[in-house]
Amino acid sequence: MTSKQRAYLRSLASTQDTIFQIGKGGISEEMLRQISNALEARELIKLRVLDNAEYGPGEAANEIAEALSADVVTVIGTKFVLFRPSSKEKNRKIDLSAIK
Repeated sequence: MTSKQRAYLRSLASTQDTIFQIGKGGISEEMLRQISNALEARELIKLRVLDNAEYGPGEAANEIAEALSADVVTVIGTKFVLFRPSSKEKNRKIDLSAIK
């Protein structure tokens, strides 16, 4: 992913609400499944790490991204943004091919 593509995704994510919070329960298989479903439907999601979590935002972002074959777009404060293109061509909403 190029820096221009990352900047474009950051701009799209700036208006989105946080849809997942990671707390003291950590990152479970069920949470990974829900995040994967959200990525399939939306492609770009924003998550937040609560103060009582055992992970820092960067650690959580990297672990989830690696488990789900997603890209970490940005980590700012306690929030981070993940991107993964939909596996179904017809469901793709974000086209990065035009941005080099």
